[in-house]
Amino acid sequence: MNPKLIKIILAVALLLCLLHLPYGYYELVRFLGMVGFGYLAFEAHRAKRDNEVIIYAGLSILFQPFLKIALGREVWNMVDVIVGIGLLLSVLKISKR
Repeated sequence: MNPKLIKIILAVALLLCLLHLPYGYYELVRFLGMVGFGYLAFEAHRAKRDNEVIIYAGLSILFQPFLKIALGREVWNMVDVIVGIGLLLSVLKISKR
């Protein structure tokens, strides 16, 4: 699968977390985040981009739905925005190359 597409999907899903949606949506985003960031970490490892491996693996752990990290809604909203914008910027950076 295309890492660029995964980044766009994750960014949109994270930014939609700013809306008041059913709790199931947030659980879905956590699961998709874990899987998506895990895949991005794997692809970064294959491309020997060690900094990206650390970032994506850390994000995969942060978003995993099994042992929830309770940060509060406001902090999670900030994390969602920062990560979503970061993903979109990384897609734009890749597109310019």
